[in-house]
Amino acid sequence: MSQATRILLALVVGIALGIVAVAADKDWALAATSVTQPIGEAWLHGLQMVIVPLIVGLLVTGIAATAEAARAGRIAGRAVVLFVVVLWCTTLMSAAVMPLLLDLWPLPADWSAALRGALTGAAPLGKVPTLADFFNSIVPTNVVGAAAGDAFLPLTVFTLAFAFAITRLEEAPRKRLTDLFQAIVDAMLVIIGWVLKLAPIGIFALAYGVGARTGAAAFGALVHYIVMVSAIGFIVLLAGYPVARFAGGVPLRKFAKAVAPAQAVAISTQSSLASLPAMLKGSGEIGVAPATAGIVLPVAVAIFRATSPAMNLAVALYVAHWLGVPIGPGQLAAGVATAAITTMGSVSLPGTISFFASVAPVAFAMGVPIEALGLLVAVETVPDLFRTVGNVTMDVAVTSVVGRRD
Repeated sequence: MSQATRILLALVVGIALGIVAVAADKDWALAATSVTQPIGEAWLHGLQMVIVPLIVGLLVTGIAATAEAARAGRIAGRAVVLFVVVLWCTTLMSAAVMPLLLDLWPLPADWSAALRGALTGAAPLGKVPTLADFFNSIVPTNVVGAAAGDAFLPLTVFTLAFAFAITRLEEAPRKRLTDLFQAIVDAMLVIIGWVLKLAPIGIFALAYGVGARTGAAAFGALVHYIVMVSAIGFIVLLAGYPVARFAGGVPLRKFAKAVAPAQAVAISTQSSLASLPAMLKGSGEIGVAPATAGIVLPVAVAIFRATSPAMNLAVALYVAHWLGVPIGPGQLAAGVATAAITTMGSVSLPGTISFFASVAPVAFAMGVPIEALGLLVAVETVPDLFRTVGNVTMDVAVTSVVGRRD
């Protein structure tokens, strides 16, 4: 049995056991949460404790890889610019569309109220910013204080500046610093691997409390979440077709036929890297020179994830809707900026790790509690399909744009 299956099973069994226990003896079942809840929260804290060093390390190494790609030549530089534009456009799309989807099909009020009572043992983390606060706090006065206070947007801005400064150093000190941060990332991934081995226990403990307090509403809310967040990934996937048609000059039918094998590999493996050979073949079928595709697609697979910022922001917005946290212009601006900037720090990570490491900073920046992420990571398999297929589709589409102008 795979780890993903064990995690999902722990979620289902935990919620179901909570429902059954309440039906048998409500007082005893709710009293048991005083034991299970601290266990679940301790597991969640184990993931939280590595977020700051992991994000800082990933941003530094991600920017270094991006700079190296841009220095590699004209084609790679153009591809980097196009992918950055795509990342910001998809993030802004998510900021506009996700609230509309939630308005069109909101989570039932009784479900939302029950879940809010089950998952918000603490107040939203950090100050909920106004638009003025957003601009006032975007540049940190004390980067150590920003890290200690989970102020991820100012921390990200500093790390971004620091990472770009490293790229301007001579090769020897640049390599030393990049290797140092890569080693930090590797060490954090080891720790996360240890924590994730305990994921079935932690998620079971969290799920039991949710099931005991909310009943069947928990299952309905998880299905609602899967549909809504997957919809954002599906929109990014669909956007690849007009990008290829109007910016890449590829007829829609021809592009759809060429990208379909790569999409099939992406569905079966949930890996952009495994889809790379099929993407290279598909790019050749739409007329992109092999030399161009051989530069653009490896850069895309190694550094960029077209769906990540949009879907990470969508998760944070969904949790805010789920838990009744109001999102104003300041919070939304902070979420957009954090999602778009930290995307390059989520490269080449397993889905479970990248989910928490990518979404938590966005949630922190928006003042959204992250308790729900411990449950949502268990059902990430379906949204992750849309993430991977959307990434593959957009990668080939952008390659067609670069190839047209080569």
